[in-house]
Amino acid sequence: MRHAEITRATKETQISLTLELDGTGKSEISTGCGFLDHMLTLFAAHGRFDLCVKCEGDTFVDYHHTVEDVGICLGLAFTRALGDKKGITRYGNIILPMDEALVLSAVDFSGRMFLAWNMNIAAQKVGDFDTELAEEFWRAFVNNALCTLHFQQFAGKNAHHIIECAFKSAARSISQAVKINPEYADEIPSTKGVI
Repeated sequence: MRHAEITRATKETQISLTLELDGTGKSEISTGCGFLDHMLTLFAAHGRFDLCVKCEGDTFVDYHHTVEDVGICLGLAFTRALGDKKGITRYGNIILPMDEALVLSAVDFSGRMFLAWNMNIAAQKVGDFDTELAEEFWRAFVNNALCTLHFQQFAGKNAHHIIECAFKSAARSISQAVKINPEYADEIPSTKGVI
């Protein structure tokens, strides 16, 4: 089973996270940030990952540390669960619609960290969630999952829809990329022989 357990404690957050790559989409999420809980729940469901996250953070300041640190831990969990990446498909992409929003995501588990966040979110808040934190989450994820991840927004006006569309799209792309390709199950998907 491709599984990872992460614990991380700082003066700002205390996080425990477990990830099962070959899951069924079950999740137990409690971060102290309702919108982040919602995004992680649908990320697990659409990626078919089993995901448990518990975070106690300094939400009396704002949600920044919680969102960023959960992104760090989720990225680390993918790195550990993927191991040497033998047999993975490596690449994934999808253009995903959600009502008026339309977002493309494309991922490469290349061992190189790069985030392209080409999103236009006009509103500064969704409830009490700062919309700029969506980019912070994915940057933290990419830097610790050791992947390249592109987001491109083609349409959308409602900030909730746009961010949710991005999380769902990423879940589907990442799910494609981490799947084992049976034709190449014993191979590293790179001409370098290592990722």
